Formats: sequence, structure tokens, C-alpha cells
Amino acid sequence: MIDDLLDDTGFLSAVEDAVRAAAAAEVMPRWRQLAAHEVDEKSGPHDLVTIADREAETRLTASLTALLPGSVVVGEEGVHADPGVYDAVRGDAPVWIVDPVDGTRQFVHGEPGFCTLVALARHGRLLASWTYAPALGEMAVAVRGGGARLNGEALLAGAPEPDAALRVATAHPDYTTPAQKHALQGLAVEGVAPRPCGSAGLEYLAVARGASDAVAFTWEYAWDHAAGLLLVTEAGGAHRTIDGAPFRITGGNALPFTAARDEATAARVASLLRPQ
Repeated sequence: MIDDLLDDTGFLSAVEDAVRAAAAAEVMPRWRQLAAHEVDEKSGPHDLVTIADREAETRLTASLTALLPGSVVVGEEGVHADPGVYDAVRGDAPVWIVDPVDGTRQFVHGEPGFCTLVALARHGRLLASWTYAPALGEMAVAVRGGGARLNGEALLAGAPEPDAALRVATAHPDYTTPAQKHALQGLAVEGVAPRPCGSAGLEYLAVARGASDAVAFTWEYAWDHAAGLLLVTEAGGAHRTIDGAPFRITGGNALPFTAARDEATAARVASLLRPQ
């Protein structure tokens, strides 16, 4: 049934419409309009959540499950409220993986670098994804085996320029432990130009469009990675953990991991991330 839906342009368009509608109703009216009481901290001052995150996830949960009866939602805010919800990523039901506002810090600061991420998966297999940056007017869609598109135009990651330093977005220092920072130090070598990432979803999009060469991340939460991993893969890229295996959204990965414009770059970055 799900494979048939991936060939149904009406279904894919309906999901895109649902993503756009959630952002239009719950996110954009609050951009640069947030009151102090509408922003909270979760685990600390760098882990923010807003009313836009919560309300957009609620709207998406209703609209997406209506489009695919029997499906479930694993969203960042739902898991924060009930960690057991995350188990659905490894379950039998089709699962929508949702980050209602990826780049909440940028959203809170009134910057345009945030997006809404939605991916559809089953049994750990990514099937389709939507990356929507409403303030930038960008919608990227990927379908397993069907390629990736940005605002309707095909995305091709290509390969890095020969002899140019690899542009790699890495986990932001504010979100990493000392051990994770140490692992990422492997990228501090000649021929690599690492920098802290912004919104994970937009960093994946930068790789898929060839504006960046790779990302290197230290955590597994599926809502940050699912949409972007499929986007990069369908644009011709690849992803690898430090043991050489592809990243699994079901967890248990050898971290850190990378997603890159091509296989050779993914292998090189993964090798630099391995403990020396």
C-alpha cells in the first residue's frame, strides 16, 4: 500500500500541502512575534521550545495521520512529553517523523534559517521526506527511488571541487559533550574546513544542492536526520557512521556519522571521525 502511495502524486502533494498549512498557521505568524512566555527551555538554555513548535506538531499529527490511516507520529515535542513514543520508529506501523521547527534557536532570534521536517518511514526504511523553509520560500521533497527536488527542480549533490577544502557542517559546540567535541576534532586537519551547523535540516539541504560538502553529527534523534538523509541520498549523496555502515534511523549507530555529496567524501569524513 505505501509503495503505491509513493507513486501517487496526489498523496505526495497532499502531504506537502499539510506541511505548508502547518507552517502558515502555526509558525510564520509567530516568527519575530514571540512573547517571552511563549519560549521555554527543555534541558537547558540552548534547548529551546516555543508555542510554534508545539502547535505545529499538534496540527501535523492530526493532518498526517488522516492522510494515512493506521500511521503514527514520532515528533520531537511528543517524545519530550512521553519518551516511549519514540519506540514507534522501530514498530510495524507507518511512521511520520516530525520536527515542527528545526532550528528553534534561529526561529526565536528572528532569523530565517529554520524549517519544518517531515519524513515517512516503515520498518526503519525511509520512504519520502519534506523539508520546508517557509521564511526562505524553499520546499525540498525526496521520494525513495524517485529522486529529490527543490521547488520542483531536480537536486543533484555532485562532488566536491578537486583540491578544495571540504566544507563540513558539524554539531554545534553548544549541543555537544566533551567526548563528542573530541571526536569532531578529527576534522581539524588540512583539507577540511569544519564549521558549526545551524538548522540540521537546512544543512542537509545544503549538501543535497552542493552548497556544502558534508555534515558530521554526534546524535541520533530521527526527527533531526530522517528527512535530510533521504534528501541527500536521493540527490546522489551517501551517509556513513564511523564503522562504515549507513546511518539507521532505528538507532544503535556508531557515532559520529556523516552525510556527504558522494561516497568518496562520506568515506573520507567518516574515517577522520574514527578514534585515532
